[in-house]
Amino acid sequence: MDEASPAPRDIHVSWDDYHRMVETLALKVHESGWRFDQILCLARGGMRIGDVLSRIFEAPLGILATSSYREAAGTRQGELDIAQFITITQGSLSGRVLLVDDMIDTGNTFKGVLEHLQNNFPEVEELRSAVLWWKGHAVVEPDYYLEYLPHNPWIHQPFEVYDGLQPGQLKAWLRRKQ
Repeated sequence: MDEASPAPRDIHVSWDDYHRMVETLALKVHESGWRFDQILCLARGGMRIGDVLSRIFEAPLGILATSSYREAAGTRQGELDIAQFITITQGSLSGRVLLVDDMIDTGNTFKGVLEHLQNNFPEVEELRSAVLWWKGHAVVEPDYYLEYLPHNPWIHQPFEVYDGLQPGQLKAWLRRKQ
């Protein structure tokens, strides 16, 4: 019997690892040779990635708010909500667009966003996607990704420490960090 080591159930990512991954993703997109006009990030997971890529590539950044992980303290996917409008500083969404998010989990968000963009933004000529993680049970495949996770582990990202932190707790939170 084959005794392969079990797949990790959870992955914990530090800030240093997270930043290195975003920079490596930027390098991967750059080395592909594909040039884009704008970046569209999915809020909230893709905001930090979109911000960094926008700075590195000196490209306008658009933001599209989506939400599906609201149930069970953000650990269970519910119904997908997509904002009606995209916030972008220069013109409207058009041309070649790089769509970024932190991960493709089930792929339902990406699939819904792709349909939304096709139906509402005909000026988009070409759309490619970039994520840090692509999970094995996803129904779509990103164009660029850093890690393929066939066993679908839960990923604990460094900014999750703020989930549940209330404004009234900030003094004690900051004191504890000193």
